[in-house]
Amino acid sequence: MAPLGGYTMERDAFDVLLAVLVGDGYKMVGPTVRDQAIVYDELTSSTDLPVGWTDEQDGGHYRLRQRDDELLFGYNVGPHSWKRYQLPAEVRLWRARKDEHGGLSELHETPPDEVRYAFIGVRACELHAMGILDRVLIGGAHPDPADQARREGHFVLAVNCGQAGGTCFCTSMGTGPRAQDGFDLALTEVSEGARHYFVVEVGSDLGAGVLDRVPHSHAGDDELGAATAATERAVAQMGRELDVTDIRDLLYRNLENPRWDEVAERCLSCGNCTMVCPTCFCTSVEDVTDLAGEHVERTQRWDSCFTVDYSHIHGGAVRGTVRSRYRQWMTHKLATWIDQFGSSGCVGCGRCITWCPVGIDITEEARAIRDSDRGADASA
Repeated sequence: MAPLGGYTMERDAFDVLLAVLVGDGYKMVGPTVRDQAIVYDELTSSTDLPVGWTDEQDGGHYRLRQRDDELLFGYNVGPHSWKRYQLPAEVRLWRARKDEHGGLSELHETPPDEVRYAFIGVRACELHAMGILDRVLIGGAHPDPADQARREGHFVLAVNCGQAGGTCFCTSMGTGPRAQDGFDLALTEVSEGARHYFVVEVGSDLGAGVLDRVPHSHAGDDELGAATAATERAVAQMGRELDVTDIRDLLYRNLENPRWDEVAERCLSCGNCTMVCPTCFCTSVEDVTDLAGEHVERTQRWDSCFTVDYSHIHGGAVRGTVRSRYRQWMTHKLATWIDQFGSSGCVGCGRCITWCPVGIDITEEARAIRDSDRGADASA
């Protein structure tokens, strides 16, 4: 792994960095502790960050516990993702009133969000997820202007992972734990004895301009070595592993594999995995009128391929069974997404495993299908 470079910033200077971003007109959003989880919300200073907290994650298990240090970013990803700022959970598309002729009048479309955000603490897997979602939402021939506007003018402060979680498998997906691009500044947090500092990498001219106004110095070999050791430690700590060799064709060959029946017996079809996933983009559109029928609004909301009605067309639901809905989700994420958008739809963040109430594990399901596929080849 190439060395992380090329500057250092002491812990006290981090507050200066945040002050510079606020002074430049950004609204800071990032990790904070709320409701016994680390979630993304508005920040006012570094004291809002999960200082000295970490998380324990496994299949269907998430707990916070205190660390024995004062790291700002000594945790893994929580239930929130940055998707909520690219594709909000609920958006009113337009509203109107009925005129005297029965048509629509006073039509008002929702104006684009003009807030400039500074995203604080974005992990490498999340940067990849943001890029994947960009290809879905604005990468085609006819991008939605509102989706495009939500991605303009923001500042991305990435943080390289110094530890991996129990459900992380970003190394399998080639998406982490070190940020490679898509950021303005990337930090690696290091705590050595009494010294607490960050190794800083500049990813854009905008990032360089911000760093110029923050106390910093050139990183020495020892500091670069400590940062590299931190990310290498995260690589060695991965809680899960997914063999992606030929996985697209593997899943295409196994659409009738009995494993789908086995996982369907456990799956609650609750949609938790799609809600916490940083790349799932299913939405539905709903029109609502008032009781008098004089006012109407059209709203776009997050939806899930795990709901029966999502695949409902004339004559009924296309995917009426839990088996078919789980198979749709997993094969889309790991196979048909490649045909649609040129990459996998999974970044290895592990959220779908952690937040599944019954602990269904996408890496375990893929492994089981691969093992049965090998068994079928051996017996052929």
